Amino acid sequence: MGLLDGKKIVVTGVLTDASLAFGVAQIALDEGADIVLTGAGRALSLTRRTARKLTPPDGGEIPVYELDVTAPEHGEAVRDALAERWGRVDGVLHAIGFAPEVCLGDDFMAAQWDDVAVALHVSAYSLKALADAFVPLMDRGGAFVGLDFDNRQAWPAYNWMGVAKSALQSVSRYLAKDLGPKGIRSNLVAAGPIKTMAAKSIPGFALFEDTWSDRAPLGWDVTDAEPVARACIALLSDWFPATTGEIVHVDGGYHAIGA
Repeated sequence: MGLLDGKKIVVTGVLTDASLAFGVAQIALDEGADIVLTGAGRALSLTRRTARKLTPPDGGEIPVYELDVTAPEHGEAVRDALAERWGRVDGVLHAIGFAPEVCLGDDFMAAQWDDVAVALHVSAYSLKALADAFVPLMDRGGAFVGLDFDNRQAWPAYNWMGVAKSALQSVSRYLAKDLGPKGIRSNLVAAGPIKTMAAKSIPGFALFEDTWSDRAPLGWDVTDAEPVARACIALLSDWFPATTGEIVHVDGGYHAIGA
């Protein structure tokens, strides 16, 4: 019996088979869930192509829906489609983040509000947008799990994406407060650095690669997304029924070490 037997799970953020969300999707299938993927814009074709690499037990194809989190009508359309397909949703993985290039790099002051607004909308407010879309289908309770990066301190080059991640953490806590009475949990997984397409867009990402494994007491492999995916699966399952508003670190213990 799998951890997610019979669960209906929406997975956002699958671009390639190196995506953290891809690992979550595959383990969810292995643990007995039915899943759908979502994608948006020019990346939608990538999501559809990568969906073919997932291996459901029945050998079928994984459905992919268009969902731009900045377009409320997309959320409504996917909700209607899943109401017809499944009748309910049990869990949602938030693996969505984007910031214009000027928001990253060496010059924190270079970004203007129009750029920062995009980063906050896509990377933080989007968690609330997913709640708007899928909470109406969570009449049996459910779980939102978001991919995060620890932002208790400033990081080289991360800049406004770091600010957006801090906002995401706050959004998750407020969702936990508002949705808890409905039996719906909201938690985040603060992952260590993993070589993904998103990571390639961060200037100076190599700095994280070079230092993380040395400082993390458990070590860290930037090519192994499985520990992060397993944590997400656990939080989507029924094994954490009284945990919400939490940030679970899956980073080899790096966050706990001062020097």
